[in-house]
Amino acid sequence: MNYEVIIGLEVHVQLHTKSKMFCRCSADYANAVANTHVCPVCLGMPGVLPTINQQAVEYTIMTALALNCTIAEYTKFDRKNYPYPDLMKGYQISQYDAPIGYQGWLNIEADGREKRVGITRVHLEEDVAKLIHHNSDREAYSLVDVNRSGVPLMEVVGEPDLRSPEEARQYLMKLHGIMQYLGVSTANMEEGSFRCDANISIRPEGSPQSLAKVEVKNMNSFRAVYRALEYEAKRQPKAAEAGERLIQETRGWVEDKGVKGMADYFEEICQVNKEIPAKIISSWFGGPVSRILNANNIYISEFRKRVSPEQFVKLLVLETQASTTLTTAKYVLEQVFNTGKDPADIIDEQGLTQINDTGQIEEAVSQVIAANAQAVADFRSGKETALKFLVGQVMRLTGGRANPQMVNELLKKKLGEE
Repeated sequence: MNYEVIIGLEVHVQLHTKSKMFCRCSADYANAVANTHVCPVCLGMPGVLPTINQQAVEYTIMTALALNCTIAEYTKFDRKNYPYPDLMKGYQISQYDAPIGYQGWLNIEADGREKRVGITRVHLEEDVAKLIHHNSDREAYSLVDVNRSGVPLMEVVGEPDLRSPEEARQYLMKLHGIMQYLGVSTANMEEGSFRCDANISIRPEGSPQSLAKVEVKNMNSFRAVYRALEYEAKRQPKAAEAGERLIQETRGWVEDKGVKGMADYFEEICQVNKEIPAKIISSWFGGPVSRILNANNIYISEFRKRVSPEQFVKLLVLETQASTTLTTAKYVLEQVFNTGKDPADIIDEQGLTQINDTGQIEEAVSQVIAANAQAVADFRSGKETALKFLVGQVMRLTGGRANPQMVNELLKKKLGEE
């Protein structure tokens, strides 16, 4: 018997707002010390009242319009109750029967043809806290970091109109591009700001009745979504043909293929240069390397063919010795991957050497101060975040090549003098 695959995706998107959904705590939690971006509201303390983040509502309306949805004349929030330690109030503020946007659609291209995929709803809710699990031979325990709790979270629920893993991947990639184009989210899958759950089932060809659906969670890349759905699209028909009873269940996807290859490559890099801390190598594996793997839908074995351990170490040494900035080094890694050239040659050919000349940086700092009077005034009135903005402008002016530490020091010096 031939079976048809039925797929529907639910995508959670963290909105790129300055503050949380229902309080004024900073939503920029990624690199913050645990439990420092909190207040009585996002801690779920008794007697507190939430106030709605206007920017989050506007971002959700923008997204709904981009997805051809009808915008509701009336909307409201609801309580979604479930007992879990990452839920500070014991319930989540979400939307159920009156979402902000509904009945939309998104056109995708797959297998050489255009297809319209329905959008059931676009609604707004709050993210939950983060659980950090520790296991050792002596004890096991979990800690709760509340920094993420209350960050604005938008959910895009798609109709079960997708018929293959490839269609699901194309839908997800187009939706991801829309989020970034609108500027409503960083949509960084590795950091969890663009997350996907998939519902997949099968039905006999020509039949309107689907068998029990399976929800697949824990997918943090386009590659993982494709492979998880591909696995289920093969497993379910095989099980049905064998007479097994398919049951409705939730499954977690574990991207384990290639893990040994990643460990081997890591070990090779450590052997080339034992002075580079393993923590630095790990941060590169978790960031730039993973992004290249996901963007190109490849395993670490293919990456290693293009970027040898020796080339990788050369790049790390250049960055740690301040020959180039971290931002530039990430760009150079992509160039090494694409061209196979030596990192030092790429830096020389493209003029990417870090600027450590005080005179050059001072000139850039003076230009930025002169062109950003408001940010200068904000900094002098005590707003430390204004300094980050000014640093960013100097880095932009110098093409990301200025020594960040020198930029910080010279900006503080100049701003203190004038």
